Amino acid sequence: MSTLQSVPALGSHPTAGSNASRAETREQLAKATYDLLVIGGGILGTSVAWHAAQSGLRVAMVDAGDFAGATSSASSKLVHGGLRYLQTGAVKLVAENHHERRVLAKDVAPHLVNPLTFYLPVYKGGPVGAAKLGAGVFAYSALSAFGDGIGKVISPARAVADNPGLKTDNLKAVAVYYDHQMNDSRVAVMTVRAAVESGAVVLNHAEVTGLRMTRGRVSGAELKDRLDGTEFGVDARVVLNATGPWVDHLRRMEDKHAMPSIRLSKGAHIVMKRKSPWKAAMATPIDKYRITFALPWEDQLLLGTTDEAYEGDPADVRATESDISQILDEAAFSVKDADLDRSLMTYAFAGLRVLPGGPGGVEKAKRETVVSEGAGGMLSVAGGKWTTYRHIGRVVMDKLAKLPGSPLTEDMEPVKSLVRRVPLPGVANPNAVAHRLLVDREPGTRMDPLTARHLASHYGSLAFDIARLANEDPALAERIHPDGPEIWAQVAYARDNEWAETVDDVLRRRTTVTVRGLDSAEVRSRVEEMLGRKP
Repeated sequence: MSTLQSVPALGSHPTAGSNASRAETREQLAKATYDLLVIGGGILGTSVAWHAAQSGLRVAMVDAGDFAGATSSASSKLVHGGLRYLQTGAVKLVAENHHERRVLAKDVAPHLVNPLTFYLPVYKGGPVGAAKLGAGVFAYSALSAFGDGIGKVISPARAVADNPGLKTDNLKAVAVYYDHQMNDSRVAVMTVRAAVESGAVVLNHAEVTGLRMTRGRVSGAELKDRLDGTEFGVDARVVLNATGPWVDHLRRMEDKHAMPSIRLSKGAHIVMKRKSPWKAAMATPIDKYRITFALPWEDQLLLGTTDEAYEGDPADVRATESDISQILDEAAFSVKDADLDRSLMTYAFAGLRVLPGGPGGVEKAKRETVVSEGAGGMLSVAGGKWTTYRHIGRVVMDKLAKLPGSPLTEDMEPVKSLVRRVPLPGVANPNAVAHRLLVDREPGTRMDPLTARHLASHYGSLAFDIARLANEDPALAERIHPDGPEIWAQVAYARDNEWAETVDDVLRRRTTVTVRGLDSAEVRSRVEEMLGRKP
């Protein structure tokens, strides 16, 4: 599918069905028996729900928090082949990652996934030499069939012209390669929307309090609405546990003797205001296994990440003062001190990588997906990465179809027959959308170019629905905060069309207000008022 497809005129794009009320959704979930109940609305659960609904199954998906509210919205925001995987000889994995990356960027989500050039600085005495890195980025480009350009080595002078914040002391050369980035929260909510448009029924802020059992088999779940305390249940022929860091907690509901299947690694990031232009991302080797990133993202600078074993409550994970100091210290290998001033920091966050159980340090652990079946027939899926989230959804679907005696095999389309490149809602060329937002206006109205660009690159053609709201109510056309591009119409849209229930749902995951450090008490109060409920 070409990204240069036609874009509907402002006012002509139909609004996808508004959300049913929570009470209506609970009733719908409670009165039917579903083919598949997905517990967990992160990238894995949402991908499976989307693919399962496409295959003709009756699908329900619930999450104890918000969709992508934990690790799936706390990533490095990259859609990438995995340059460091070449060190371990995982050539096939890198090639597969590149394929998925390019399909996402070209066909599935060109409105949400953006190309990003990477600079890999080589310093005197660093862990990797220029010749080795040069060969590595060339091989990396070759594995993507040179679709984004040819990896090469450039001079420090050329690199610093693009990134004035690059530290030049003892800088020998800079290797260049190409990947993509995204806003993970926006891709997640668009994937939830795609699942619903394919027939799935979804509910966030609905916690599983127990599993339903029929003749020793898991046959559904007991739930509690965290917003109003309502208790209800869902019956299902198959239950999928896609709860990420909580996967073993749910497995123990099925079998109290279940042994741990995963281990967790914490990855923290910080967001900084930019003092100087950043035309390319920077990936700096810290040691043999780790790279620290400095990424231009959402008009800010995203720094990270850490990689350390985590054994606490997943609900308590956060970026600590120690994490922040480590990230700034490691960034200082290649970023000038002036660009790392603490006063520039707007936000810090952390997520948990779900890794297979086993010996050795977490930094060496394989980032692979594990699918297992419990004593009561519940499937559990854990691990994986954003770049390959669609592929993982298909892998789990294949597993569902091949389970011995699976009740779903006859009712679902074969995985191989599913259309592989179904686009996410709003698919369009964001440049064309931004142009139409600016020129196709009601008389006497005007949209700020920064707002138009932001809407186009976060909603695609669905931006026209938001523009319509702003046209109909001038108050909704005002910026949420004068220092950010977002407008109040996005809050109304998130409430009515994107399952936003709490202030954080809106400000951290449906918009970028929080990561920009703009979620003032006044802003939060007005969002709370618009939602009509407490945060």
